[in-house]
Amino acid sequence: MIIDEHDPLEGKMFQVLDKDGAIIGKDPDLPEDLLKDMYWWMLLTRTADEKAVKLQRQGRMGTYAPSKGQEATQVGSALAMGEDDWLFPAFRELGSYMIRGFSLEYDLMYFMGDPRGNQIPEDALSMPIYVPVGTQIPQAVGFAHAMRYHGVDDVVLAYIGDGGTSAGDFHEGMNMAGVLKTPVVVVVNNNQWAISVPRSKQTASATIAQKAVAYGVPGVQVDGNDVVAMYLATSEAIDRARKGGGATLIEAVTYRLLMHTTADDPTRYRTEEEQQYWEDRDPLERFRIYLERKGVWTQEWQQELEVKAKEFINTAIEKAEGLPELEPAILFQNMYEEMPDNLLEQLEYLEESIATKEIEEDAEHVRHPVPRHSRRREIRRRG
Repeated sequence: MIIDEHDPLEGKMFQVLDKDGAIIGKDPDLPEDLLKDMYWWMLLTRTADEKAVKLQRQGRMGTYAPSKGQEATQVGSALAMGEDDWLFPAFRELGSYMIRGFSLEYDLMYFMGDPRGNQIPEDALSMPIYVPVGTQIPQAVGFAHAMRYHGVDDVVLAYIGDGGTSAGDFHEGMNMAGVLKTPVVVVVNNNQWAISVPRSKQTASATIAQKAVAYGVPGVQVDGNDVVAMYLATSEAIDRARKGGGATLIEAVTYRLLMHTTADDPTRYRTEEEQQYWEDRDPLERFRIYLERKGVWTQEWQQELEVKAKEFINTAIEKAEGLPELEPAILFQNMYEEMPDNLLEQLEYLEESIATKEIEEDAEHVRHPVPRHSRRREIRRRG
């Protein structure tokens, strides 16, 4: 068993491929279709991510959080999920979003500032992007506990960054995951930096995986730039959770090759030597070499995938930028099943102000508008 044999207290990290794409030990011989899916999703994620950064630089999108360098962590773990398992993301899981049905155009819309980007498609078993650090962990644990309480054998996969493990929400959520034996797998994207704070100043623990010991759950450190290792470790953790074994904490040791967000300049706190060290361990190139040695990868196939990815991304951009203009009501919808009176009052005031092109200065009018009950009933019907 991977998790049992790689005790984080002993500093054992699980790997299948070394930095040069060579097998460490025995080849797990995963199905060729699965290997091709892994490479496709990693390539698409990398290409879409690079395009998104260009869109931001062109002023076509707001601040964006790149995921370049972390594709193996995302793709390997997401492909291990069952059809009815649930995803609780952070904000740097582009590959996982797409695999779980959260189409690329939704991610682009979100970072374009369009609230429709956070409206999850009906067929996507995923929660929206979480920006408040760590808040997804207690929610994921509660969701998983509720599923088990109702006799559902599905599993929740949640992501968090290494910096997020210093947040109280992480500790509270993991503590309850251990107590309640919830079917949740928490993947920590240890990309070495919490914005400009290095891993060494986040925690004194030798590994993040060993924190699991205090919560009474298994923990395992995995090479997060090794997509095969991530797939196998996550598969085992999910299978264990589905059978009633409870939670698992996976520390994925990886690196973000770009900035924290496009509002950040990593050259102010990272060295060229460090950057080069991790570029030599690029997850996409490592996996490509492995596939080439197995006779799966060819230059012709690479070109086909690049054309496919470009068409896929261009279509998503067209959809994201071609949406009809937003109605004001979108700012107030999708929080409650039935919009409460205070939001109805604010929406009514906004719509009247827009219609008359007059912005009222009196704050008292916002707080205490004249009731218009028939108007609110109409808004409720639309909302």
